[in-house]
Amino acid sequence: MASFDQKLAMAKRCSHEGAVAGAKAAVVATIATAIPTVASARMVPWARAHLNHTAQALIISTAAGAAYFIVADKTVLKTARRNSFNNTNGP
Repeated sequence: MASFDQKLAMAKRCSHEGAVAGAKAAVVATIATAIPTVASARMVPWARAHLNHTAQALIISTAAGAAYFIVADKTVLKTARRNSFNNTNGP
């Protein structure tokens, strides 16, 4: 059975991998939503009239935040599941 220090180190590694993967996903989501949001706010008449800079920032940051938390959560769960199957030493 793994010691407490090993379990703590494994948990820190899992959370770090999740944070890194989430940050990467947030960057991609920011770029993927910023381009069409800003372009539509400049070209589409309805969007030009109704989407000010605050609304555009809210759309972009919501997508980035959602991507971060979804990917980070999935990565932490995947890593924890992988580690729990790899570290089974029997009863």
